[in-house]
Amino acid sequence: MTQTTPFSTATPPPRRAASPATVMLITAGATFMAFLDTTVVNIAFPDLRRSFPDVAVSDLSWVVSSYAVLFAALLTTAGRLADTLGRRRIFLISISAFTVASALCAAAPTIEFLVASRALQGAAAAGMIPAALGLLLAEVPAERLASAVGAWGASGSLATAAGPSLGGILVEAFDWRSVFLINIPLGLVLLWGTLKAVPERHTGGGRLPDLTGTGAVTAGVGLLVLGLTKGSDWGWSSAGTYACVLTGAALLALALLRSRTHGAPAVETALWGNRTFAVANVASLMSGAALFAWMLAGPLFLTSVWGYSVLSAGFAVTPGALASAVAALAVGRRAKPHHLPYVVAFGMASFAGVALWMWAGLGAEPSFVTRWLPMGLVGGTAFGATMTALSTAAAASVPPRKFASGIGLTTTARQLGGALGVAAMAAIVAARGLGGPQAFLDVFLFCALASGAAAVAGLGLRWASRGGGH
Repeated sequence: MTQTTPFSTATPPPRRAASPATVMLITAGATFMAFLDTTVVNIAFPDLRRSFPDVAVSDLSWVVSSYAVLFAALLTTAGRLADTLGRRRIFLISISAFTVASALCAAAPTIEFLVASRALQGAAAAGMIPAALGLLLAEVPAERLASAVGAWGASGSLATAAGPSLGGILVEAFDWRSVFLINIPLGLVLLWGTLKAVPERHTGGGRLPDLTGTGAVTAGVGLLVLGLTKGSDWGWSSAGTYACVLTGAALLALALLRSRTHGAPAVETALWGNRTFAVANVASLMSGAALFAWMLAGPLFLTSVWGYSVLSAGFAVTPGALASAVAALAVGRRAKPHHLPYVVAFGMASFAGVALWMWAGLGAEPSFVTRWLPMGLVGGTAFGATMTALSTAAAASVPPRKFASGIGLTTTARQLGGALGVAAMAAIVAARGLGGPQAFLDVFLFCALASGAAAVAGLGLRWASRGGGH
């Protein structure tokens, strides 16, 4: 009997047709797990600080940043690997790696081990998302495609909503390690379901992705984030800060230039030839920076300044997360294409306004009902509506055969913005300290500025669409 190598691209034997509903459930479950680990870790951050009291916040922030950096840098490469080697195969490998990495995170004896394990998690998440979307697109009839993709995307918003309260309960009952342990049974269930019910779908092979360009993107983003994160510790004019920032920027520029001529680029720069898509990516970058900084600063403020327990902090940020999920679903179902620029502009302008309101009036005395709750509801609604509007606008602006690539690059922009936002938050906290509210007020000011830039980009979507997108 003929044997195939583990990475053979030979056509597998025929399998019975998969149920679109089953594929939807499995792929949405993987997406939920990937995005849950961006929010559930935020609420565990105060407990992490207690476990590693001698570690600076700028170093501890890499528990979040390492995940975001690898997630952002490897999305395009993982998508090409899925198309070349098989979407089901890459999906299975990625879920397996994510499950193993979760176990390593839970067992981490040092902060260095934890950061490395989180980086592996981020790389695995980057493999899950494009493979999951590709599997879904292959099984869903054309007439149901829009609603299926909307439901798949909503799983990310539901993860955002579930993360704070679930994380708070787990950390309160156990400790921060439990937020990683919950991925293990979910990962095993997804592996079993994929093996039983999801067929392989090849797209005719293709070139392997540009590994050199991918390495340049990963190293460039990592060095840029490192320089911004450690600038306060090293000194903004120090040789180390300059070396990281300049080298990181140079590597990113090199990767982008290489991507313009490579047949299987690390970054799909050709998509930026569409003005609507390019502007949507700018808006995703800026809104991601505001969102990630806001999500990480919130639990830290509540526990450090107002003295909330981790459980109380989790429930305090849950109303905003729920508002985000509801807004995402509403925009996905109701918003027309010509509404999307205004959704982005109004949503981000609203958050910029409420962030400025927090910066101007939030103090050391708890004021949950009068300030925190309104801020959470407005901010959550703004972000949920904006992220869905941006993904929809970006996907609609590219040809159908580039649909998955468009969503992937938009997600890359958001994750990259998130990594930079976390770096900015860590630098602000390192400079100001956690002794009072001022550091967090400065973070809210940063969020307001980033959101304002995203609002301007949202208006730019209208200009781009009037010009035909090209």
